Amino acid sequence: MKMHPRAFISIALVVYTHITMAMDLAPLWDFNKPELSEQRFRDALSTASGDDALILQTQIARSFGLRKDFAKAQDILKSIEKSAASAGPEARARYALELGRTYASATHPPESQTPESKKLALAAFERALETAKGAGLDGLAIDAIHMLAFVDTEPADQLKWGREALAVVMASNQQEAKKWEASIQNNIGYALHQLGRFDEALSTFKQALVIRERGTNAEAIRVAHWMIAWTLRAMGRMDDALAIQLRLEQECEAAKAPDPYVFEELETLYRARGDEVRAGHYAELKKSAGG
Repeated sequence: MKMHPRAFISIALVVYTHITMAMDLAPLWDFNKPELSEQRFRDALSTASGDDALILQTQIARSFGLRKDFAKAQDILKSIEKSAASAGPEARARYALELGRTYASATHPPESQTPESKKLALAAFERALETAKGAGLDGLAIDAIHMLAFVDTEPADQLKWGREALAVVMASNQQEAKKWEASIQNNIGYALHQLGRFDEALSTFKQALVIRERGTNAEAIRVAHWMIAWTLRAMGRMDDALAIQLRLEQECEAAKAPDPYVFEELETLYRARGDEVRAGHYAELKKSAGG
């Protein structure tokens, strides 16, 4: 099953902004600028040692993965393979996670996902999950579980992984695990949507929205509304979907952040109404926004 790009965006909003370790990695990451992040990690690496140095190198590898240079990412990980094998659980879990991401991730083109690459990714993510769970690193365990959905892409499998991740979130008292809740709810809603269980998907997306609205990430909140409107359209509730997408268009304009996915939905909604003029208008806006 091919995931809608909007699902990747929604996942990324949480997955790529909450990272836990003894050394605070979050200030070093700018996922929109992986080159800058790499330099920050290399600067930190100059004074780091032990497990901290290994963890920083896993993040450098990740920065290359975000740039789709998976061979370079693998080279970096290969250079620390022996050291990581005897390191502490966080370094081992992060090493396995990043190795898995070199074989399967949101940045991989579909044609790269061969049976062999999926097998390698699956083994790495399962190792990361086992290590993280064994050490009580709930946030990293959830990260590993959510990555398994990039390997098992059938909706039923993604629903299974989403529910397993949510169980870890709900059982954990760690803040870094709790921060995943909205993202995991989104993943579950997406799987339900793909299974045609729209009522359940809508309810789940609404739960994700409630959690998002407790925070201050305006983009994440808009995406949560988009997921609801997307599902309403699938349910045939065109007027409700249109009202939300038009509001999102205004909010994106005010934020100077035009969203091609909003334009795409507006194009679809107006085409369904037989309004080809408005549909064409949004088709052009989608193109100009990079959609």
